[in-house]
Amino acid sequence: MTERRLLLGNEAIARGLIENGCAMATSYPGTPASEILAAVAFFQKENKISMHTQWAVNEKTALEIAYAGCQTGLRTAVSMKQVGLNVASDPLMSASYMGTKGVLIVISDDDRGPISSQTEQDSRLMAMMARIPVLDPDTPVQAKEMIGLAYELSETFKSPVMLRPTTRICHSRQDVALENIQPNEREVSFEKDPSRWAATPRFRFHLHNEVEEKLAAMARHEPTQPRLLNPDAKAPQAIISSGVAAAHTREILQELDLWQRIPFYQVLQPFPLHSDFITHWLESYEDILVIEETMGVIEMQLADRDRVKGRVSKTVPAVGELYPEDIQEIIAKFCAVQSERHAIPFFTGRRPTLCAGCPHRASFFAIKKAARKGIYTSDIGCYTLGMNLGAVDTVLCMGAAISQASGFYHAYKNQENRPDIVATIGDSTFFHAGVPPLIDAVVQQVKFVLVILDNRTTAMTGGQPTPTSGRGACGESLETVDIESLVRGCGIKYCKQGNPYQVNEFIDLMKDAVQYSRENGPAVVISKYPCVIDLARKGGATERIPVKVTEDCDGCAYCVKQFECPALIYHEDEARDEKYVSIDRILCTDCGVCLNVCPKGAIVAIE
Repeated sequence: MTERRLLLGNEAIARGLIENGCAMATSYPGTPASEILAAVAFFQKENKISMHTQWAVNEKTALEIAYAGCQTGLRTAVSMKQVGLNVASDPLMSASYMGTKGVLIVISDDDRGPISSQTEQDSRLMAMMARIPVLDPDTPVQAKEMIGLAYELSETFKSPVMLRPTTRICHSRQDVALENIQPNEREVSFEKDPSRWAATPRFRFHLHNEVEEKLAAMARHEPTQPRLLNPDAKAPQAIISSGVAAAHTREILQELDLWQRIPFYQVLQPFPLHSDFITHWLESYEDILVIEETMGVIEMQLADRDRVKGRVSKTVPAVGELYPEDIQEIIAKFCAVQSERHAIPFFTGRRPTLCAGCPHRASFFAIKKAARKGIYTSDIGCYTLGMNLGAVDTVLCMGAAISQASGFYHAYKNQENRPDIVATIGDSTFFHAGVPPLIDAVVQQVKFVLVILDNRTTAMTGGQPTPTSGRGACGESLETVDIESLVRGCGIKYCKQGNPYQVNEFIDLMKDAVQYSRENGPAVVISKYPCVIDLARKGGATERIPVKVTEDCDGCAYCVKQFECPALIYHEDEARDEKYVSIDRILCTDCGVCLNVCPKGAIVAIE
């Protein structure tokens, strides 16, 4: 009897990789893709499989490692989120030209909305630019099935293949059948061929011609052709969809009693769109509705603005995730049927904030004390939430905290009242994209302070290891990289470490660094303390300093506004004309940091 498990979409993808003989899997964590490699590591250990599983320092490195494995004949995969694909775009474009010997699947999880990303992007457009095929699953089960299809497609056409799940696929659960695992016993053999693997621009031109020939063949490949899911339906109209939108569309057509009337096609491979079907659709139907996220990739390839309606024509909203309620309204209007739109419930909640006991909160508090009127540049990670504390002014992309600090310095350099500039970046992000701009800042002698928030993990995406962690994807012991040594190797002369939990001492350290930067050049402070959540998972604990709020509290709310610890609760009793703050004992981690926050001294340690 086939074993079945309730799996997260990302876990189903990981299982598909394991079942199809993946020998090398790499990644850099980013929501919604983070669980893929973690699940690969789980299934690898569960089934005692010999393969290489790695959290790389960034997405570019991850793809390049996986591609090298593919060049030796192995089945490989690399996973990331859509903005991570931006980082990996350089090797992706070249890998397409050079093609594959083994197999390479590029899994790019698109964050609709966006829910947890800087931008809402469509990786299918990146696949079009790279000239590689892309598959668009509608459910976790189909995502798993498409791993085998992607490997077959890659092997047939000697091309990287992209799998593009979206957040709803990645983070939905479904009952999944576990199939037999193919052994990854392929011979490892790299065949030297510089005209292919190290091609000059002239040879790349010829390789580009080969890519276009491959695409034309892929557009005729039968296993990936669109599927007519209701062949009995006959009408001059048709609906075409892909990805999770296709799953919603299928259900809504049935709910509106349109299943037997309106032909519905699911597109498995949005690019290259099958040439025969383009002709078929345009010859067979008077009106075509394309429902897809996020851009009009299918719609653009149909290239008929009169009959084809979708994102480009504004029939489908141009931005945001397509909820079932949205799709129902679009279909009802297209098919001229009555449909009552169900209101999407809206729940107000507390804005995101740093966890109680998070060392970043104390770091930001110290930064504000040391550079009261400064410019605060920051980066991607938990520390983005420093915006709530008034300690983050800019967030662009990974590594930009340092580059933008340089830009602000050069802009203000000749001004009489040049502001202090303090940049914040996490340890994982520093390794990812912070080293090159720091070297640039050293060369240019930029006068700013960089605070590296070293909590020894990639916290926001689930606690994946960093080069300082000393552990790999499967928990194996690895070498560590010392941040201070790396910083000094970049040419930084002022580099000091501090414990943000020791608030007063850390404030003094920050003031010293700010003063140094004003007169000399770049200064680096490493704020070193483990993530409290990661620490708790490992069974560790901080020194417990229970606190209480005394009757001296006058309800000024300074602690809540400036520190924003979720364990500090503000109360306003209008009937009794009372304002005060209390401690939520459930949320409080007893870190004791708030002892240094209250200007009235109303927060004290419990003796």
